[in-house]
Amino acid sequence: MDTNMTALLCLAFVINLIGALAYAARIAGVRTGRIAMSFALFNVLLLVSRLANGFLAPLVAKRVENSLAGQITTNLETDFRMILLSAFVGVLAGLILVPTAQRMFAHAIEAVQPRQSLARTLLRGLSPDGLRILRTSISVPARASVGKEKPRELTWGILAANCVAQALLVVGVFAAIYAGYLNPEYRVTASQLSAVVNGFATILLFLFIDPHLSVLTDDVVDGKQSESSFRRAIAWISISRLAGTLLAQALFLPAAIAIVWVANLI
Repeated sequence: MDTNMTALLCLAFVINLIGALAYAARIAGVRTGRIAMSFALFNVLLLVSRLANGFLAPLVAKRVENSLAGQITTNLETDFRMILLSAFVGVLAGLILVPTAQRMFAHAIEAVQPRQSLARTLLRGLSPDGLRILRTSISVPARASVGKEKPRELTWGILAANCVAQALLVVGVFAAIYAGYLNPEYRVTASQLSAVVNGFATILLFLFIDPHLSVLTDDVVDGKQSESSFRRAIAWISISRLAGTLLAQALFLPAAIAIVWVANLI
């Protein structure tokens, strides 16, 4: 495995790990009662994820360019599917680490108040005290956090929409760049169509998923729902995200072919 491929696998893992851990910030906000601070922490995780994603797309594009130039002899579709598999592993690792992360985030949220600085609080996490808190926060997911049945607060439609949205977000850039490999004549046009795929996924998230989670968060703060039911809802949303990364494998090639068709059409 060459250096470029290793970097792609690591970036895909980290991006999706951070995305999955972001749910822990919501749980920490409910537990501490500081919702606004939890959203600030959520935004930090989102920024780190987006920064890593900014490096991922050019590296993937460079691999396609090298393959078209004959500098890489590996099967490019297999490489893309390995990257998607790394994304799946990243989400799975994130879900396993959510209980530990939400305890760490709860400590961070509480520590921000006297310091009035999120940056200083995050740097404190590298100190001996921060490492001690990490050691005492380690926990594994409990089966009760998922429950035997789907929470009443969530509909199958919400879970399906989240699954599809996450699949499109994972596959969007990869399918568009691979479409450029399938039809090199329009590879620049094809790469730009990733914004359409990601835009549709973002609309799904902002219209259906995020408002629903916000309502659930407000209900817990107002005492209309219990914290345990909120954790179960987050667990099911997380599982639907994991299912979305599997769905991305099935959507990858059809999406790339569809993008080739659209690139030729326009």
